[in-house]
Amino acid sequence: MSTTMHETPDHKLGRRRFLGVAAGAAAAGAAVATGLSSGAASAAPGKANGLLIPAPNRGIILYSVRDRISAAPDSSGVPYGFRQVFERLSRIGYREIEFAGYTQSTQILGRQITTEEIRRLLDDNGLVANGTHATIPGTITPDTLAAFEQQLDIAEALGMKHIGTGGDPTGSNYKADWDAAAERWNILGEMAAKRGLMLYTHNHDAAYGFLLDSGPLDAQGRPTRSSGVRKLEYFFGLTDPKYVFFELDIYWAHVAQHRFRTYTDPDGFTQTDVFDPVATVAARTKRFPLFHAKDGVRTGEAPGVGGGYTMVPFGTGDIDFATFFRQIGAKGWHLPNWEQDNAPGGSADPGRSLRYAQLSYDNMAALRG
Repeated sequence: MSTTMHETPDHKLGRRRFLGVAAGAAAAGAAVATGLSSGAASAAPGKANGLLIPAPNRGIILYSVRDRISAAPDSSGVPYGFRQVFERLSRIGYREIEFAGYTQSTQILGRQITTEEIRRLLDDNGLVANGTHATIPGTITPDTLAAFEQQLDIAEALGMKHIGTGGDPTGSNYKADWDAAAERWNILGEMAAKRGLMLYTHNHDAAYGFLLDSGPLDAQGRPTRSSGVRKLEYFFGLTDPKYVFFELDIYWAHVAQHRFRTYTDPDGFTQTDVFDPVATVAARTKRFPLFHAKDGVRTGEAPGVGGGYTMVPFGTGDIDFATFFRQIGAKGWHLPNWEQDNAPGGSADPGRSLRYAQLSYDNMAALRG
C-alpha cells in the first residue's frame, strides 16, 4: 500500500466536513492561528462548543516522532531525544504520551537514559504516560512471564494505567489460533490488572477480516469458509472484559472497512457485510480506553482492492472523525493518540514529524461535533 504524502502549502483543516459545525470551525481556527488553545483547554469534557476531544485527553504515540526521539545531537536546530521532544510536545499542547520504546541516542548522555529519568522528564513537562507498545508474550512459560513482569515494572514506574502492543493477538485466520490467543491474553490481562494496569491490543486491518471457521477443510485440515464473524470481534467474546482491552487504530479500521466486505459462507455463497468502526466501539465503548487518531486520504481503489487509503496528518484526510467521536459513547472518556507512520521526513526534512505533530494537534483541538 502506498504511503505517499499529499503535500500542500497549508492543508490544515483542508476538508471542511471534518469539523462538523462551521461556526465552531471558525472559532477554533482563530485560536489556532494565534498559537493559543485556551478555549479548548478550559472546556469541560464533551461540553463547550461541541468539543469532542478534551484538552487533557489529546495524546501522541512517540512512534510518530520516532526519528527525533532516536536522533543524535545535530546542527539542524530540530529537537532530539526525550528531553527536547517532550518539551516541544508539551508546548504544542499534548498531555498524553504513548511509548514505542524507551531508548534514545547514547550520544546525548554518554549512556542510555533510564526509566526514572524518563519519568522525571514526563513530570517536568506536565505529560502523562498513557500506554506503550511493549512486547507481549506469544507463549506462556516461566521465562516469558518473568519478561512480562519486567514490562509491567517499567509501565508502573512511568505512571501508566495501560500496557499494550502494536500487533494483533495473532496473525492467523483460523479459530483455533484465536482461541489460544484469548487464553493467553486472559492470563496476561489478569497479571496486569493485579498491578493496576489494563492490557490492550492494537489492531491493524487484517484483524477485522473474516474468521475461517467453517466449510470444507483444506489439505492441512483447516476450514476454508466463514460464518461471517470477524476475527477480532470473535476475540472480544472470548476474552474477559475485566482483563483485556483494545486500542482501535481508526485508520486501519477504515482500511478494513474498504478491504473486507465479502466472505464465502459455509454453503459456498458470497455474502456482503461492510465493517462499521463506530458500531464495533459503541457496542463495548469502555473496552476501548485508547485510540490511534490516524487520518488517511482515499486512493480511489475499488472496494475490496488494496488498502483504499494513504496516511496524512490528522484532520487533512477523508476520515470523518467528528461522526466517529460523537457516536461511540462515553464522550470525553477515551484517550486518542495521534499517529502517522510516515510522518518522519528523513535527513532531507528532519523537522517534518514535529510539524505534523503541531498540525495534527491543532486539528484535534478544533474537532467539534
